[in-house]
Order: sequence, then structure tokens, then C-alpha cells
Amino acid sequence: MNMKIDPWSALSIDDYSKLFEEFGILPFDQLLPEIKDPHRYMRRKIIFGHRGYDLISDAMNNGKPFSVMSGFMPSGKIHLGHKMVMEEIIWHQQQGADAFVGIADREAHSVRGFSWERCRDIGVNEYITSLIALGFEPEGHIYFQSDSEQVKDLAFELGSKANFSELSAIYGFTGETSVSHMLSAVTQSADILHPQLDEFGGPKPTVIPVGADQDPHIRLTRGLGHKMNMFKIEGREDKKGRHYFSIRSKSAPEDTLKELAERIPGTTKLFEGHVDVLDFDNFEELLKTVRAVELEFGGYAFVPPSSTYHRFMSGLQGGKMSSSVPDSYISLTEDPKGAAKKVKRAKTGGRITLEEQKKLGGEPDKCSVYELLLFNLVEDDEELAQIYNDCVSGQKVCGNCKALAAEKMEKFLKEHQELREVAKDRLDEYGL
Repeated sequence: MNMKIDPWSALSIDDYSKLFEEFGILPFDQLLPEIKDPHRYMRRKIIFGHRGYDLISDAMNNGKPFSVMSGFMPSGKIHLGHKMVMEEIIWHQQQGADAFVGIADREAHSVRGFSWERCRDIGVNEYITSLIALGFEPEGHIYFQSDSEQVKDLAFELGSKANFSELSAIYGFTGETSVSHMLSAVTQSADILHPQLDEFGGPKPTVIPVGADQDPHIRLTRGLGHKMNMFKIEGREDKKGRHYFSIRSKSAPEDTLKELAERIPGTTKLFEGHVDVLDFDNFEELLKTVRAVELEFGGYAFVPPSSTYHRFMSGLQGGKMSSSVPDSYISLTEDPKGAAKKVKRAKTGGRITLEEQKKLGGEPDKCSVYELLLFNLVEDDEELAQIYNDCVSGQKVCGNCKALAAEKMEKFLKEHQELREVAKDRLDEYGL
């Protein structure tokens, strides 16, 4: 199949199941019963996949530390697609996560050629202002890549574990790709991992909410985080079929294995390059000890970052949403009445004639107006189910749905833009 995912271009994925097969993304609905009061994106299967989210649900359910991190490349107007990620960040912050939002100005500078001044202007006036207006709390961390010494230093460290062959395999880089573009990819990995640095509380599960087009960054980061860690824990079996753990050094200082052998309860055997743990089967406690020793000896002990993947919104006229086609998307800063008119011109899933609509019913799964209600405008699941059923039964015609969605969109934008004005006066609370 060889599906290619590019995080720097618009992408439409028609069959999300291919992502499970090709890239090892896991279906999210299997985890849904473990999540108290899930976000509507989770309930409605808009978040369709994950990597390692069981670590996050465990942390939420048991009061353990965890983080949420995502970023935005300051490349243009903030729109409903960006709002999706912001809502996911804010929801996790409300569940107890230490929240991080990075403005990827290094990426915009290297990939889009934007000036630093333009990056900062778009970052603050488009993305950060709306983020605060949507409910991001000041206890979180908002930063620009170019201003963060932690991110820049960690990117340099991660660069020692990355090579061109790996970047080429993941991103399709060629000999024509600029070094700054490659560095921006490694910087994304530093963004994702830096919430686990000592100054932010050390190693902890961290979830990255993204669209599926950003999965290359997740794959690269999980690989680099593994390479940075000093140890690898393997489950093994002896000749008599008895299970045990073997802690193997990847790049650890000499004394670390001896320290581990002394700290781990039960019987351990120390060898050159590894220590075997023979009668201690509490993996979580073992992992905690290994990470503690690694940190004491100057390592990072990164927890592999988790991720969630949400479906893409389609354009208002069908097909892809594109920043170069204003009628295909709705910006959070555009005129509310103008946005309502866009909704009324949007492509629906209705039949050709009213007679067919009443006889066959509409097709909300093919309707960009219903999608606006599903993703953004209706919080109550019962209300949404009623709209859906009225459509497929032929009881509701497209004009009624368009009028409803247009009214809700105008109301949302008006309220959001009022909150943006308040947010502009609060920027200093967020260190901006």
C-alpha cells in the first residue's frame, strides 16, 4: 500500500483504517470505556486512533502526573481545524494535565520562508489569542520555538541520534531538502519531549493531539526518545521456561548497572552490559527504579509520547479544506455574518429533488453542514442524533439544517471574537 503522510501539505485520508494497518495506529474506541466524561470528539469517533493513550487514561484515572502538548505553525488564519486541536489541549488541561503549546516559528521560517516578525505576529494575534479565548488556563506553558532554550538545547541533543536515512524514510526528504527544514523536524521532537525535562517535573506520560498528517513527527519522536534512554528492559525466558527481566545498557555509564543490581529487590545477576532480574515481576516498580537511576546519572528516561488522531474536517464545498480557497473554510476571526453566508452556500448531503429527499432521506455522512454540527456546533449528543435521524428519514430538508448551522456559527463566532478581545488584555498573564 505504501501510503505517504506529509505533515507540511494538505492531506485528505479517505480510509482511516489504512492508518491502522500501515502505521500501527490503534483504534481509540477500545479505550473509551476507561475515560470518565470523554470529550465529544471521543464520544463521536472524531478521535479515531491513538498511540499509547492507555498511559494517559491510567494517569487521569489514578491522579498521576501527565502532560499534554501540541503546537501550531504560524502560517495563516486560525480556522476550525486549529480549534479542534486547541479544544483537545484544553480538555486534557481540565483533566489535570500540565499543558504545553508551542508556536512553531522555526518551522514556519524554514519551511514557509516567513520572517521572524511575521511568525510572532501570526502566532500571537491568530493562534494564542484564540487559544486563551477558548479557555486555556495561565498555568499552562505557551512558547515560541525560537525563544525556548530548553527546546533548542534538546533539539541539538536529539540531533545526535537522528540521521538523514531515518528522516528520509519518514518524511521523504531528498538531497534537495535544506538542513534547516531537517532541523525543524528534530525541533518538533524536542517540542514533544521537553515537557519531561527536570524543570517540568521529569519523565511522565505526555499526549500529543494531532491530525493524522502529523504522525511522522510522533514516529520520529518515539524513536529518538528510545535512542536517548540509557537502558532497555526485555522480558526473557530461561531454559526451564521461567520468565525474568533483563535490563540492558545502551549507553549507560559503567556504574549504573551495579547501582541497579543493588537497588532492585530479589535476586539479580550482574553481567557486562546487562543485569538480570530473576524473581521480581512488578514491571511498573522495576521501570520506576530504572528511570530513577538513569536520571541520577544524567540521563533523560523519556516515557514514549502518546498521541491521539482526529479526523479531518472537509471543505465547505466538499473535498479538502484549503487555506488558498477562502470558501472552503471558516476562520475564527472572520465576519460572523459572512461566515453564516458561507454555511448557507456549503455542500450538503441532500438529494437532487425535494421528492427524492423525502423518499430516500438525506446523506449526513456526506454533508459538510452536518459535519459542522458534528465537529463544532452541537455539544448535546441527543440533539445531534435527532438532527441525523430527521435527515436520513427525510423529515428534515437541507435548507433547515443550513439555517440552523448558520445561526449557530454566527453566534459562536460573535461570542468567540468578544472573548478574543478579553484575551488580548490577558496576554501578560501567559508571559507574552
